[in-house]
Amino acid sequence: MYDVIIAGAGPAGLTAGIYAARAGLHALILENLYPGGQISGAGTVENYPGFPEGVSGAELAARFKEQAEKLGASIETAEITEFALAGDIKVIKTADKEFNAKTVVLAMGSGFRKLGLSGEKRLTGSGVSYCATCDGAFFKNRDVAVIGGGDTALHDALYLKAFAKRIYLVHRRNEFRAQKALQDLVLKEPEIEPVLDSVTDEISGENFVESITVRNVKTGQTREIKVSGVFIAIGSAPNTEKVAGQVETDAAGYIITDADRRTSLPGVFAAGDIVSKSLRQVITAAADGAYAINSAKEYLLQKK
Repeated sequence: MYDVIIAGAGPAGLTAGIYAARAGLHALILENLYPGGQISGAGTVENYPGFPEGVSGAELAARFKEQAEKLGASIETAEITEFALAGDIKVIKTADKEFNAKTVVLAMGSGFRKLGLSGEKRLTGSGVSYCATCDGAFFKNRDVAVIGGGDTALHDALYLKAFAKRIYLVHRRNEFRAQKALQDLVLKEPEIEPVLDSVTDEISGENFVESITVRNVKTGQTREIKVSGVFIAIGSAPNTEKVAGQVETDAAGYIITDADRRTSLPGVFAAGDIVSKSLRQVITAAADGAYAINSAKEYLLQKK
């Protein structure tokens, strides 16, 4: 029986593991992919305190993991198949194991939001990507498209400039919604061509991406753009499918908590990008992990 099981090993889950270990709680972190979460695929992180020159996402994730394990946090690689959270004893199932815990921290993060195009699914891994820093180097001296208008999309476009010959930055509105500093950088680059007021209707190609078809939302005019790669950066969706109906969520599926990251179920807490909130950053995810464990600790003390 664990005091707490932490579902997810991104910045929120690993921070929760650090705080759980320091609190002397019998804790387990379950992660189905690799510790670090989405930050592992980020290029340079410039807004995390303590790194004035910036730090790569992979290095920052590795440091989170190293610190958690050094303090005694246990991390197990397994995909959670089922949550049963309503009772005093919380049950978490994987393909071949069943775990029991007095409390649970939900820190499964979010996944990449999809365009929903048939060519997108068929050509994922064959020119369609959701991670510029992971796959950008495959497109040296080729034309690519980035779909999106937020910080991630503009970061991706700037990163791809080191490899691609030309980058088409497709956004559905007439101006980007990224930070002004990022917009200024992008608009200065001759290799980056903004394609505004436009949505992507089709991603085409036989075995690999060959082109995209974009449609101007004001005029209805369509345009085919020849590209070898498409990097989709249109936001994220919370990984809450397996707890749907058990904890309260907002209209978008993010988990609703109080300020101390308590969910609608006693003994169940949430942290990181899975939480309904206005800002999703590494530093806010880490803070959530600390809040969640502090609340879990208070809950356990009350139960004694």
